[in-house]
Amino acid sequence: MHNRIRPQRRLRRAAAAVAVTVSALLGSAAALAQNTIKIGEINSYKAQPAFLEPYKRGWEMAIEEVNAAGGVLGKKLEVVSRDDNGNPGDSVRVAEELVARERVALLFGGFLSNTGLALTDYARQRRVFFLAAEPLTDKIVWQNGNRYTYRLRPSTYMQVAMLVPEAARLKKKRWAIVYPNYEYGQSAVATFKKLLKQAQPDVEFVAEQAPPLGKVDAGSVVQALADAKPDAIFNVLFAADLGKFVREGNTRGLFEGREVVSLLTGEPEYLDPLRGEAPKNWIVTGYPWYAIDTPENKKFVEAYRKKFNDTPRVGSVVGYAAVKSIAAGLQKAGSADSDKLAAAFSGLRVDTPMGQIVYRPQDHQSTMGAYVGRTGVRDGKGVMTSFVYVDGAKVQPSDAEVKAMRPAQ
Repeated sequence: MHNRIRPQRRLRRAAAAVAVTVSALLGSAAALAQNTIKIGEINSYKAQPAFLEPYKRGWEMAIEEVNAAGGVLGKKLEVVSRDDNGNPGDSVRVAEELVARERVALLFGGFLSNTGLALTDYARQRRVFFLAAEPLTDKIVWQNGNRYTYRLRPSTYMQVAMLVPEAARLKKKRWAIVYPNYEYGQSAVATFKKLLKQAQPDVEFVAEQAPPLGKVDAGSVVQALADAKPDAIFNVLFAADLGKFVREGNTRGLFEGREVVSLLTGEPEYLDPLRGEAPKNWIVTGYPWYAIDTPENKKFVEAYRKKFNDTPRVGSVVGYAAVKSIAAGLQKAGSADSDKLAAAFSGLRVDTPMGQIVYRPQDHQSTMGAYVGRTGVRDGKGVMTSFVYVDGAKVQPSDAEVKAMRPAQ
Protein backbone atom coordinates (compact mmCIF):
# COMPACT_ATOMS: atom_id res chain seq x y z
CA MET A 1 0.00 0.00 0.00
CA HIS A 2 2.82 2.40 0.90
CA ASN A 3 4.46 1.53 -2.40
CA ARG A 4 1.31 2.72 -4.20
CA ILE A 5 1.11 6.02 -2.29
CA ARG A 6 4.70 7.12 -2.71
CA PRO A 7 4.60 7.36 -6.53
CA GLN A 8 1.37 9.37 -6.29
CA ARG A 9 2.97 11.77 -3.80
CA ARG A 10 5.98 12.13 -6.04
CA LEU A 11 3.68 12.90 -8.98
CA ARG A 12 1.78 15.52 -6.96
CA ARG A 13 5.02 17.15 -5.84
CA ALA A 14 6.34 17.16 -9.40
CA ALA A 15 3.09 18.68 -10.67
CA ALA A 16 3.26 21.36 -7.99
CA ALA A 17 6.85 22.15 -8.93
CA VAL A 18 5.90 22.41 -12.59
CA ALA A 19 2.99 24.71 -11.69
CA VAL A 20 5.31 26.98 -9.75
CA THR A 21 7.79 27.05 -12.63
CA VAL A 22 5.07 27.80 -15.19
CA SER A 23 3.67 30.54 -12.95
CA ALA A 24 7.11 32.09 -12.65
CA LEU A 25 7.66 31.92 -16.40
CA LEU A 26 4.27 33.51 -17.08
CA GLY A 27 5.03 36.20 -14.58
CA SER A 28 8.35 36.90 -16.28
CA ALA A 29 6.67 36.99 -19.66
CA ALA A 30 4.06 39.44 -18.36
CA ALA A 31 6.78 41.63 -16.90
CA LEU A 32 8.68 41.49 -20.16
CA ALA A 33 5.54 42.43 -22.08
CA GLN A 34 5.09 45.45 -19.86
CA ASN A 35 8.48 46.69 -21.03
CA THR A 36 7.57 46.52 -24.72
CA ILE A 37 4.88 47.87 -27.02
CA LYS A 38 3.98 45.20 -29.57
CA ILE A 39 3.06 46.46 -33.02
CA GLY A 40 1.39 44.26 -35.63
CA GLU A 41 2.59 44.57 -39.23
CA ILE A 42 0.82 43.02 -42.22
CA ASN A 43 2.01 42.93 -45.82
CA SER A 44 2.23 41.07 -49.13
CA TYR A 45 5.90 40.13 -48.94
CA LYS A 46 5.64 37.04 -51.15
CA ALA A 47 3.45 38.75 -53.74
CA GLN A 48 5.33 42.08 -54.03
CA PRO A 49 8.97 41.52 -53.00
CA ALA A 50 10.46 44.31 -55.15
CA PHE A 51 8.79 46.96 -53.02
CA LEU A 52 8.35 45.17 -49.73
CA GLU A 53 11.82 43.81 -49.09
CA PRO A 54 13.24 47.38 -49.01
CA TYR A 55 10.15 48.45 -47.06
CA LYS A 56 10.87 45.86 -44.36
CA ARG A 57 14.46 47.03 -44.14
CA GLY A 58 13.17 50.57 -43.68
CA TRP A 59 10.97 49.73 -40.70
CA GLU A 60 13.64 47.50 -39.20
CA MET A 61 16.09 50.40 -39.33
CA ALA A 62 13.57 52.75 -37.74
CA ILE A 63 12.77 50.27 -34.94
CA GLU A 64 16.49 49.94 -34.21
CA GLU A 65 16.91 53.73 -34.08
CA VAL A 66 13.88 54.28 -31.85
CA ASN A 67 14.89 51.55 -29.40
CA ALA A 68 18.53 52.67 -29.32
CA ALA A 69 17.29 56.13 -28.29
CA GLY A 70 15.37 54.67 -25.34
CA GLY A 71 12.17 53.54 -27.03
CA VAL A 72 8.81 55.26 -26.53
CA LEU A 73 7.19 56.01 -23.18
CA GLY A 74 10.02 54.12 -21.53
CA LYS A 75 9.30 50.95 -23.53
CA LYS A 76 10.94 49.27 -26.50
CA LEU A 77 8.97 48.79 -29.69
CA GLU A 78 8.57 45.24 -30.98
CA VAL A 79 7.15 44.42 -34.42
CA VAL A 80 5.26 41.16 -35.02
CA SER A 81 4.96 40.76 -38.80
CA ARG A 82 2.66 38.58 -40.93
CA ASP A 83 2.30 37.94 -44.69
CA ASP A 84 -1.19 38.29 -46.20
CA ASN A 85 -0.35 36.69 -49.59
CA GLY A 86 -1.83 39.74 -51.32
CA ASN A 87 -5.29 38.51 -50.34
CA PRO A 88 -7.87 40.68 -48.51
CA GLY A 89 -9.33 37.70 -46.67
CA ASP A 90 -5.89 36.68 -45.41
CA SER A 91 -5.24 40.29 -44.37
CA VAL A 92 -8.22 40.21 -42.02
CA ARG A 93 -7.37 36.73 -40.75
CA VAL A 94 -3.81 37.64 -39.76
CA ALA A 95 -4.99 40.97 -38.34
CA GLU A 96 -7.29 39.09 -35.98
CA GLU A 97 -4.47 36.72 -35.08
CA LEU A 98 -2.19 39.62 -34.24
CA VAL A 99 -4.80 41.40 -32.15
CA ALA A 100 -6.32 38.38 -30.38
CA ARG A 101 -3.32 36.09 -29.95
CA GLU A 102 -0.27 38.32 -30.10
CA ARG A 103 -1.99 41.16 -28.22
CA VAL A 104 -0.49 43.86 -30.43
CA ALA A 105 -1.41 47.43 -29.54
CA LEU A 106 -1.91 48.60 -33.12
CA LEU A 107 -1.50 47.63 -36.76
CA PHE A 108 0.42 49.07 -39.71
CA GLY A 109 1.35 48.06 -43.23
CA GLY A 110 -0.58 47.03 -46.31
CA PHE A 111 0.54 47.31 -49.95
CA LEU A 112 -2.25 46.53 -52.41
CA SER A 113 -5.31 48.77 -52.35
CA ASN A 114 -7.74 45.87 -51.86
CA THR A 115 -5.87 44.50 -48.83
CA GLY A 116 -5.55 48.04 -47.47
CA LEU A 117 -9.31 48.51 -47.69
CA ALA A 118 -9.89 45.20 -45.89
CA LEU A 119 -7.63 46.32 -43.04
CA THR A 120 -9.30 49.74 -42.96
CA ASP A 121 -12.67 48.06 -42.43
CA TYR A 122 -11.18 45.74 -39.80
CA ALA A 123 -9.79 48.74 -37.90
CA ARG A 124 -13.24 50.36 -37.94
CA GLN A 125 -15.05 47.27 -36.73
CA ARG A 126 -12.54 46.26 -34.05
CA ARG A 127 -11.64 49.83 -33.05
CA VAL A 128 -7.96 49.11 -33.51
CA PHE A 129 -5.57 51.81 -34.72
CA PHE A 130 -4.24 51.14 -38.24
CA LEU A 131 -1.61 53.10 -40.15
CA ALA A 132 -1.92 52.26 -43.84
CA ALA A 133 1.68 52.64 -44.92
CA GLU A 134 1.53 52.03 -48.66
CA PRO A 135 -1.97 51.31 -50.11
CA LEU A 136 -2.84 54.20 -52.41
CA THR A 137 -6.59 53.96 -52.91
CA ASP A 138 -8.41 57.17 -52.02
CA LYS A 139 -11.19 55.23 -50.32
CA ILE A 140 -8.94 54.51 -47.31
CA VAL A 141 -9.19 58.13 -46.18
CA TRP A 142 -12.33 59.24 -48.02
CA GLN A 143 -15.32 56.97 -48.72
CA ASN A 144 -14.16 54.23 -46.30
CA GLY A 145 -12.37 56.56 -43.88
CA ASN A 146 -12.81 56.04 -40.17
CA ARG A 147 -11.57 57.30 -36.82
CA TYR A 148 -8.95 54.59 -36.41
CA THR A 149 -7.29 54.63 -39.85
CA TYR A 150 -4.57 57.00 -41.11
CA ARG A 151 -2.50 56.78 -44.30
CA LEU A 152 1.15 57.65 -44.89
CA ARG A 153 1.89 57.58 -48.63
CA PRO A 154 0.50 60.13 -51.07
CA SER A 155 -2.77 58.71 -52.37
CA THR A 156 -3.75 57.81 -55.90
CA TYR A 157 -5.54 61.15 -56.26
CA MET A 158 -2.52 63.07 -54.99
CA GLN A 159 -0.03 61.39 -57.32
CA VAL A 160 -2.29 61.71 -60.34
CA ALA A 161 -2.85 65.37 -59.44
CA MET A 162 0.93 65.82 -59.49
CA LEU A 163 1.08 64.50 -63.06
CA VAL A 164 -1.96 66.18 -64.62
CA PRO A 165 -0.42 69.68 -64.95
CA GLU A 166 2.47 68.10 -66.87
CA ALA A 167 0.06 66.11 -69.02
CA ALA A 168 -1.97 69.24 -69.81
CA ARG A 169 1.17 71.15 -70.86
CA LEU A 170 1.75 68.55 -73.58
CA LYS A 171 -1.45 69.74 -75.32
CA LYS A 172 -2.13 66.26 -76.68
CA LYS A 173 -5.73 65.59 -77.64
CA ARG A 174 -6.00 61.82 -78.12
CA TRP A 175 -5.05 59.75 -75.06
CA ALA A 176 -4.84 56.00 -74.56
CA ILE A 177 -4.87 54.48 -71.09
CA VAL A 178 -3.51 51.24 -69.63
CA TYR A 179 -4.00 50.15 -66.03
CA PRO A 180 -4.31 47.08 -63.78
CA ASN A 181 -7.98 46.19 -63.39
CA TYR A 182 -8.46 46.52 -59.63
CA GLU A 183 -9.15 49.29 -57.15
CA TYR A 184 -5.87 51.21 -57.51
CA GLY A 185 -5.86 51.21 -61.30
CA GLN A 186 -9.55 52.04 -61.62
CA SER A 187 -9.22 54.92 -59.15
CA ALA A 188 -6.14 56.34 -60.85
CA VAL A 189 -7.81 56.36 -64.26
CA ALA A 190 -11.02 57.94 -62.99
CA THR A 191 -9.04 60.73 -61.34
CA PHE A 192 -6.81 61.27 -64.40
CA LYS A 193 -9.81 61.58 -66.72
CA LYS A 194 -11.60 63.98 -64.39
CA LEU A 195 -8.64 66.27 -63.72
CA LEU A 196 -7.28 66.30 -67.26
CA LYS A 197 -10.74 67.06 -68.66
CA GLN A 198 -10.95 70.01 -66.27
CA ALA A 199 -7.54 71.26 -67.38
CA GLN A 200 -8.04 70.48 -71.09
CA PRO A 201 -11.74 70.25 -72.04
CA ASP A 202 -11.13 69.08 -75.64
CA VAL A 203 -9.21 65.95 -74.59
CA GLU A 204 -10.37 62.56 -75.95
CA PHE A 205 -9.76 59.10 -74.51
CA VAL A 206 -9.51 56.82 -77.52
CA ALA A 207 -8.49 53.48 -76.01
CA GLU A 208 -8.36 51.69 -72.68
CA GLN A 209 -6.60 48.46 -71.75
CA ALA A 210 -7.25 47.01 -68.28
CA PRO A 211 -5.46 43.66 -67.83
CA PRO A 212 -5.80 41.75 -64.54
CA LEU A 213 -3.14 42.60 -61.97
CA GLY A 214 -0.05 40.49 -62.55
CA LYS A 215 -1.42 38.88 -65.72
CA VAL A 216 -0.79 41.38 -68.49
CA ASP A 217 -0.63 40.01 -72.05
CA ALA A 218 1.81 42.68 -73.12
CA GLY A 219 1.72 41.86 -76.83
CA SER A 220 -2.02 42.26 -77.23
CA VAL A 221 -2.13 45.32 -74.96
CA VAL A 222 0.60 47.10 -76.91
CA GLN A 223 -1.00 46.22 -80.24
CA ALA A 224 -4.42 47.49 -79.13
CA LEU A 225 -2.93 50.79 -77.97
CA ALA A 226 -0.95 51.19 -81.20
CA ASP A 227 -4.06 50.50 -83.30
CA ALA A 228 -5.86 53.41 -81.58
CA LYS A 229 -3.14 55.80 -82.79
CA PRO A 230 -3.11 57.96 -79.65
CA ASP A 231 -1.09 61.15 -79.30
CA ALA A 232 -0.13 60.21 -75.73
CA ILE A 233 -0.47 57.36 -73.22
CA PHE A 234 -1.30 57.33 -69.52
CA ASN A 235 0.14 54.22 -67.85
CA VAL A 236 -0.69 52.87 -64.39
CA LEU A 237 0.96 49.43 -64.67
CA PHE A 238 3.71 48.68 -62.14
CA ALA A 239 6.06 45.89 -61.00
CA ALA A 240 6.37 42.90 -63.37
CA ASP A 241 3.45 44.14 -65.50
CA LEU A 242 5.30 47.38 -66.14
CA GLY A 243 8.46 45.55 -67.19
CA LYS A 244 6.58 43.43 -69.74
CA PHE A 245 4.73 46.47 -71.09
CA VAL A 246 7.90 48.53 -71.48
CA ARG A 247 9.85 45.75 -73.20
CA GLU A 248 7.05 44.91 -75.61
CA GLY A 249 6.36 48.59 -76.27
CA ASN A 250 10.03 49.20 -77.04
CA THR A 251 10.11 46.20 -79.39
CA ARG A 252 7.01 47.30 -81.30
CA GLY A 253 7.83 51.00 -81.35
CA LEU A 254 4.73 52.03 -79.38
CA PHE A 255 6.50 54.86 -77.58
CA GLU A 256 8.26 56.38 -80.57
CA GLY A 257 6.99 59.91 -81.16
CA ARG A 258 4.49 59.60 -78.29
CA GLU A 259 4.46 61.17 -74.88
CA VAL A 260 3.90 58.82 -71.94
CA VAL A 261 2.73 59.92 -68.50
CA SER A 262 3.20 57.14 -65.99
CA LEU A 263 2.33 56.67 -62.31
CA LEU A 264 5.09 55.32 -60.00
CA THR A 265 7.49 54.43 -62.84
CA GLY A 266 10.27 56.67 -61.48
CA GLU A 267 10.51 54.56 -58.33
CA PRO A 268 13.77 52.57 -58.16
CA GLU A 269 11.77 49.41 -57.40
CA TYR A 270 10.45 49.47 -60.95
CA LEU A 271 13.20 51.30 -62.87
CA ASP A 272 16.12 49.24 -61.56
CA PRO A 273 15.00 45.85 -62.96
CA LEU A 274 14.69 47.34 -66.45
CA ARG A 275 18.31 48.54 -66.48
CA GLY A 276 19.18 49.83 -69.95
CA GLU A 277 15.68 49.00 -71.22
CA ALA A 278 14.16 51.64 -68.93
CA PRO A 279 11.79 53.98 -70.77
CA LYS A 280 13.21 57.27 -71.98
CA ASN A 281 11.61 60.68 -71.44
CA TRP A 282 8.42 59.47 -69.74
CA ILE A 283 6.82 61.87 -67.26
CA VAL A 284 6.67 59.99 -63.95
CA THR A 285 6.38 60.12 -60.19
CA GLY A 286 9.24 58.54 -58.26
CA TYR A 287 12.15 58.83 -55.85
CA PRO A 288 15.56 59.80 -57.33
CA TRP A 289 17.41 59.19 -54.06
CA TYR A 290 20.78 59.47 -55.82
CA ALA A 291 20.24 63.13 -56.76
CA ILE A 292 18.22 64.59 -53.86
CA ASP A 293 20.51 66.89 -51.88
CA THR A 294 18.30 67.69 -48.88
CA PRO A 295 19.91 67.05 -45.45
CA GLU A 296 17.08 64.67 -44.47
CA ASN A 297 17.53 62.49 -47.53
CA LYS A 298 21.32 62.49 -47.38
CA LYS A 299 21.27 61.38 -43.74
CA PHE A 300 18.78 58.61 -44.49
CA VAL A 301 20.63 57.34 -47.56
CA GLU A 302 23.95 57.26 -45.72
CA ALA A 303 22.51 55.35 -42.75
CA TYR A 304 20.64 52.91 -45.01
CA ARG A 305 23.68 52.15 -47.16
CA LYS A 306 25.85 51.69 -44.09
CA LYS A 307 23.41 49.25 -42.49
CA PHE A 308 22.39 47.20 -45.53
CA ASN A 309 25.17 47.78 -48.07
CA ASP A 310 22.44 48.64 -50.53
CA THR A 311 20.65 51.68 -51.92
CA PRO A 312 17.21 52.76 -50.67
CA ARG A 313 13.96 52.56 -52.59
CA VAL A 314 10.61 54.24 -52.05
CA GLY A 315 9.63 51.24 -49.96
CA SER A 316 12.58 51.91 -47.68
CA VAL A 317 11.32 55.44 -47.04
CA VAL A 318 7.75 54.26 -46.45
CA GLY A 319 8.73 51.55 -43.95
CA TYR A 320 11.06 53.92 -42.11
CA ALA A 321 8.56 56.80 -41.99
CA ALA A 322 5.75 54.48 -40.87
CA VAL A 323 7.58 53.43 -37.70
CA LYS A 324 8.79 56.98 -37.05
CA SER A 325 5.16 58.12 -37.34
CA ILE A 326 3.98 55.44 -34.91
CA ALA A 327 6.70 56.35 -32.41
CA ALA A 328 5.76 60.04 -32.64
CA GLY A 329 2.07 59.22 -32.28
CA LEU A 330 2.61 57.03 -29.24
CA GLN A 331 4.74 59.72 -27.62
CA LYS A 332 2.10 62.39 -28.24
CA ALA A 333 -0.74 60.12 -27.05
CA GLY A 334 1.14 59.05 -23.93
CA SER A 335 -0.47 55.67 -24.43
CA ALA A 336 -0.98 52.80 -26.89
CA ASP A 337 -4.76 53.03 -26.45
CA SER A 338 -6.36 53.14 -29.91
CA ASP A 339 -8.69 56.06 -29.15
CA LYS A 340 -5.89 58.14 -27.66
CA LEU A 341 -3.56 57.22 -30.52
CA ALA A 342 -6.19 58.12 -33.14
CA ALA A 343 -6.64 61.52 -31.48
CA ALA A 344 -2.87 62.06 -31.28
CA PHE A 345 -2.37 61.37 -35.01
CA SER A 346 -4.74 64.21 -35.92
CA GLY A 347 -2.38 67.03 -36.92
CA LEU A 348 0.70 64.97 -35.97
CA ARG A 349 3.98 66.28 -37.40
CA VAL A 350 6.72 63.79 -38.25
CA ASP A 351 10.22 64.26 -39.66
CA THR A 352 10.92 61.88 -42.55
CA PRO A 353 13.53 61.49 -45.33
CA MET A 354 11.08 63.46 -47.52
CA GLY A 355 11.00 66.30 -44.99
CA GLN A 356 8.39 67.03 -42.34
CA ILE A 357 4.89 65.69 -42.97
CA VAL A 358 1.56 66.35 -41.25
CA TYR A 359 -1.36 63.95 -40.81
CA ARG A 360 -4.36 66.02 -41.87
CA PRO A 361 -7.19 66.19 -39.31
CA GLN A 362 -9.84 66.42 -42.04
CA ASP A 363 -9.12 63.06 -43.70
CA HIS A 364 -6.20 61.39 -41.88
CA GLN A 365 -3.99 61.64 -44.98
CA SER A 366 -0.34 62.59 -44.55
CA THR A 367 1.14 65.41 -46.61
CA MET A 368 4.09 63.33 -47.81
CA GLY A 369 4.80 64.26 -51.42
CA ALA A 370 6.64 62.71 -54.34
CA TYR A 371 9.08 63.70 -57.06
CA VAL A 372 7.89 64.40 -60.61
CA GLY A 373 10.29 64.34 -63.52
CA ARG A 374 11.37 62.61 -66.73
CA THR A 375 12.95 59.18 -67.09
CA GLY A 376 16.29 58.51 -68.72
CA VAL A 377 19.10 55.97 -68.90
CA ARG A 378 22.50 56.68 -67.38
CA ASP A 379 25.37 54.18 -67.19
CA GLY A 380 23.01 51.40 -68.19
CA LYS A 381 20.48 52.22 -65.46
CA GLY A 382 17.09 53.90 -65.42
CA VAL A 383 17.07 57.28 -63.64
CA MET A 384 14.88 60.33 -63.13
CA THR A 385 15.99 63.66 -64.55
CA SER A 386 14.69 67.24 -64.40
CA PHE A 387 12.66 66.41 -61.31
CA VAL A 388 10.93 68.55 -58.70
CA TYR A 389 9.42 67.68 -55.33
CA VAL A 390 5.66 68.21 -55.11
CA ASP A 391 4.40 68.74 -51.58
CA GLY A 392 1.44 66.50 -50.84
CA ALA A 393 -0.37 69.38 -49.15
CA LYS A 394 -0.63 71.14 -52.53
CA VAL A 395 -2.44 68.35 -54.39
CA GLN A 396 -5.50 67.81 -52.20
CA PRO A 397 -9.16 68.42 -52.98
CA SER A 398 -10.91 71.13 -51.01
CA ASP A 399 -12.01 70.51 -47.43
CA ALA A 400 -15.63 70.74 -48.58
CA GLU A 401 -15.07 67.99 -51.17
CA VAL A 402 -13.36 65.80 -48.57
CA LYS A 403 -16.20 66.33 -46.10
CA ALA A 404 -18.74 65.30 -48.74
CA MET A 405 -16.86 62.07 -49.49
CA ARG A 406 -15.92 61.04 -45.96
CA PRO A 407 -18.52 59.44 -43.67
CA ALA A 408 -19.36 61.20 -40.42
CA GLN A 409 -17.25 59.96 -37.53
